[in-house]
Amino acid sequence: MSNITFTMIKPDAVKNNNIGPILAKINDAGFTIRAMKYTELSEAQAMAFYEVHKERPFYGELVEFMTSGPIVAAILEKENAVEDFRKLIGATNPTEAAEGTIRKIFAESIQNNAVHGSDSDENAIIEADFHFSKTERF
Repeated sequence: MSNITFTMIKPDAVKNNNIGPILAKINDAGFTIRAMKYTELSEAQAMAFYEVHKERPFYGELVEFMTSGPIVAAILEKENAVEDFRKLIGATNPTEAAEGTIRKIFAESIQNNAVHGSDSDENAIIEADFHFSKTERF
């Protein structure tokens, strides 16, 4: 089990000035930020990051959305990081997310769902390596 997970605060949450409140919830939940950057994904980067969804009908819209504005990418550390972060962010569909979760509070829709969170220990490492070099981690 890995003690890291990867997250992105998505363009909708950035546009809605929710970076601070989302980071506060992450800190309050006991996560330590090991790397973080405010950046914007190019189309090629978004296509590569979401390549796992390439055959799905929403792929094009997802890439378009994720390149529509800046994001905040971060590596988070905590024991049982992936599972605990998935609980903190809530269901992909904010109407199904538990009360108090990040998506219940900040998401607008299934697509504009405020944050990304790794779905497995393996993907957490892959996604962290995609966004951060070893020298950008603390």
